[in-house]
Amino acid sequence: MRFEDRRDAGRLLGERVRARAAERGWPDPVVLALPRGGVPVGAEVARALGAPLDVLVVRKIGLPGQPEVGIGAIAGEAPPLFDERALAMLGITPDELGAAVARERAELHRQVALYRRGTPGPDLRERAAVLVDDGLATGVTARAAVRLLRDEKPERLVLAVPVGDRRATAELRAEVEDLVCLSEPADFRAVGLWYEDFDQVSDDEVLRALADLSAPDRLRPVRHR
Repeated sequence: MRFEDRRDAGRLLGERVRARAAERGWPDPVVLALPRGGVPVGAEVARALGAPLDVLVVRKIGLPGQPEVGIGAIAGEAPPLFDERALAMLGITPDELGAAVARERAELHRQVALYRRGTPGPDLRERAAVLVDDGLATGVTARAAVRLLRDEKPERLVLAVPVGDRRATAELRAEVEDLVCLSEPADFRAVGLWYEDFDQVSDDEVLRALADLSAPDRLRPVRHR
């Protein structure tokens, strides 16, 4: 299965997600898209569910010299999550990735400030948190996001992607209540190969989607801790 672009993938994914939500009775769903590539997909899923759209900013930590290959990720202010198997195979230690982590942490803070505009994240209690990205390769970025969301204690935690590597989807199924994936090709290689148009998503596109689909109060305020 190949998709025309992220919106096409989101429309198809939205149909599957809506059916799953009706079948399993997901309570008061909210869509949390991973910017930037997951936002056009998440916007279509939110439309299909009639649910608000928000973002969860997570940053991939790339392999030195091959930044598109994710070997770790950061979410919120949690410590970096690394693909320990990949690090061992490559002979890389977390300390050697300190500079990359610092760069991505700075970009994470920039995106949070831009997209959230000082508003708190959603209160996920008694809700279905539907986490959406444009695909799963190593799965480390989604895993970091899932673990951050788990701390917010949603009633149901769902991961939805148009396409994913079979090993990554198998591993992540153990960490969520529902995983929706339209295609798990045997010869996966990279997310972008499964899209005709995989151009980079801009900050402006993210902001437009949020303006169109966020709840009026940017979701219920997060509880104070």
